[in-house]
Amino acid sequence: MSNHALFFSGHMSRHNQRQAAQLRPLKLSFNAFGYADSSVLIELGNTKVLCSVTLTDYTPPFLRDKKTGWLSAEYAMLPSATHQRTAREAVMQKRNARSIEISRLIGRAFRSVVDLKRLGEQRTIQIDCDVLQADGGTRVAAITGTSLALRLAEQRWLNLQLLKAPIITTTLAAVSVALVRDQVVLDPDYQEDSAATVDFNFVLTQDDQLVELQGTAEAAPLSWPQFAEFKDLAQAGVQQLFTQLEIDFQALVTTETATLHTPIQFQIPKKLRQHVGD
Repeated sequence: MSNHALFFSGHMSRHNQRQAAQLRPLKLSFNAFGYADSSVLIELGNTKVLCSVTLTDYTPPFLRDKKTGWLSAEYAMLPSATHQRTAREAVMQKRNARSIEISRLIGRAFRSVVDLKRLGEQRTIQIDCDVLQADGGTRVAAITGTSLALRLAEQRWLNLQLLKAPIITTTLAAVSVALVRDQVVLDPDYQEDSAATVDFNFVLTQDDQLVELQGTAEAAPLSWPQFAEFKDLAQAGVQQLFTQLEIDFQALVTTETATLHTPIQFQIPKKLRQHVGD
């Protein structure tokens, strides 16, 4: 194959019988945590990530007197999330580089679409993403699940008058696209990802703007026409995700109206209670 050959074939059959442009089955479960402000368990194929969002009465020292809030994220894998058990980071007393890198990715992504000044000072949105089972695409699943959890949390904060106005400027979703055996495929699982020679992660907004792009061509350089195939497939995949996310979110609002308008289980920090009704 020449360096400028195009790869995409929408009819390619994969080991799991998916087509090249087909996402893994997506399942979303709400309110998995009773004490988080909101939580979503996202299942993308065999990858399962629990995403929770909590509002805290703290901001980092570097934001003191800046009249703005903050958003932070933590990502971690449970010991048995992979085929071979890994030691807990708390036991090792050291976070691994991968967890730190993905935590920063998630935090950067959501700070770009949250109005932190409108959130207010002495407030931090804490995002926690825990991988229960890993079968490829855990970081993009974490971002997609968190996007829904954050929308639900914002709705609850507005209902409790912890916020005077919405703070989310647009919603996010993320997908992976990889080159596997000379074919570009959407949403690779672990078996495909481990055999990929090119791999990209796209974080996009609902109106098709780019928030972050991560990727590498390990075997050979990638031409811009070839990259355009990855981009087109990612855009199509993200729109599929947004369609499903909106269906599930609206269904939640419709069927669980009582949950959104009556006192809920999470605990409002003492310093935040004084703002209720302001």
